[in-house]
Parts: sequence; C-alpha cells; structure tokens
Amino acid sequence: MSANSQSTIALHILSRIRYELDRSDIYISSEVIARSVNTNPVFIRRILSALNKAGLVQVRRGSVNGGWKLAKEAGDITLLDVYDAVNGGPLQELHHSEPNDNCPVGRGIKPTLKLYYDQAEQAFRNQLATTTLETVYQDIMERA
Repeated sequence: MSANSQSTIALHILSRIRYELDRSDIYISSEVIARSVNTNPVFIRRILSALNKAGLVQVRRGSVNGGWKLAKEAGDITLLDVYDAVNGGPLQELHHSEPNDNCPVGRGIKPTLKLYYDQAEQAFRNQLATTTLETVYQDIMERA
C-alpha cells in the first residue's frame, strides 16, 4: 500500500505558481506546471480544480493568456489548507467491515484505535496549520 502524494503534488503546484510571482504577475498554464512536476497536465488540472474549489487558486480561461494563479497571498495559505483541499478523509481508516462483536478484541479494537488515531490526526493537523506556503516556498528557493 502506498502513501497518498496529492498534498505533495499540490504543494509543488502552488510553489511553482508562487515562483511566477517573482518573475511576473502572469497566469501559468497547467502544461508548464506539469513539466515542473514531471507528470501529465490532466492530473495537474484535477488537483488544480480541487485547489480552485477551496479558494486557493484562480483560473483564467483562454489559450493565450489563460492559466492559474494564487487566489491568496502565499503567507495566508497553510499546509492544512492544502491538505484539506486535496485529501478527503482521515489519516488512518478503521475496518471496512465490522469486526466480530463476539470476540473481546473485535469488540474493543475500533473504539480503542479511534481514540489513538484521532489524537494523532489532531497533532498532524495542528502542525500543518503552523506552516504556510510562503515558508515552504522560501525553503525550496534556499535549496534550489
């Protein structure tokens, strides 16, 4: 089972859009972003659509001057905003089918794990809420 990389791709996309702000105030195409991510523009557009729905980016239609840009300042976008825009669901899932209620382990496993998973998820969300896209972008530029 592999980890979900949509938040990582979304942050790459947003950072690439942020990079354009240092060069100009133009909209950037999904094709240019896709080259940076090294993936298909259709995949990029799916993630951009989720980011747009969350109010993090805006689109301008058109083949000449069309594209995407940030809808907010990079310092106003947290990693939690990005995570919530592209990930639907908890970090850890419980059983997909009900455990055997006649077994003591089966009866107690879900409420026990839910407690621990909820605590871990809250810590994760709190951490993401403290970091902005601008912080990530500045770190990227220092390492580039």
